[in-house]
Amino acid sequence: MQLADAVVVITGAGNGIGAAMSRTFAGRGAKLVLGDVDADGVRRVAQEVGGLAVPGDAASENGVRALVDAALGEHGRIDLFCANAGIARDGGPEADEAAWADSWEVNVMAHVRAARAVLPHWLERGRGHFLATVSAAGLLTMLNAAPYSVTKHAALGFAEWMAITYADQGITVQALCPQGVRTNMLGTSGTAGKVLLDDGALEPEEVADVVADSLDSGEFLILPHPEVAEYYALRAGDPQRWQAGMRRLQRKVR
Repeated sequence: MQLADAVVVITGAGNGIGAAMSRTFAGRGAKLVLGDVDADGVRRVAQEVGGLAVPGDAASENGVRALVDAALGEHGRIDLFCANAGIARDGGPEADEAAWADSWEVNVMAHVRAARAVLPHWLERGRGHFLATVSAAGLLTMLNAAPYSVTKHAALGFAEWMAITYADQGITVQALCPQGVRTNMLGTSGTAGKVLLDDGALEPEEVADVVADSLDSGEFLILPHPEVAEYYALRAGDPQRWQAGMRRLQRKVR
């Protein structure tokens, strides 16, 4: 995956990591098609980077289809699709039905629908690249945010399934799993976000640089915070110890 002259679609491109990736990828020569429900935001970023803005809901079947059709109509191909849009909803089982449903639609089904829309094109070409913004919450967990944690685990599971299923057909899948990033989402994450993420939080531009440098490697996990790999290994190798540590953090948050 080389960004120079590549056609890249990015959802959630109006701000945060999506906007930062847009700027970084454009700086490396990519041709961009950008989507976001924030119409003003995505148009502003598209104008800045010389890309095409397609405002709309990339979590919906019609929204993602419009985005893919616009990219194919403008450039004739898609080299990289970044399923980056996401939402964070707090709470546990008591969170209302809308919080759970919206989290499922945006954090999981947006990825499924994007793959459904772009896979026929890639399978015909014999190559393609899918980047799923998952979050370290998909590898670990996020306190006080069950809808977010659960759906990010599902997003990771779907990305892994895609990677295994289509690797031999020329399709590369990567999962971006940052920990704290200084975006609006971190700003609204409350005490749990501050305790868990604030100290080591990266700027979106730092994450975008890591992504751009990692695309060519094809490695499944992109970890802007390298320590996440150690936490993930501990979680798998000694779940009791891992959960005990997380319970101590939970008490600190309370």
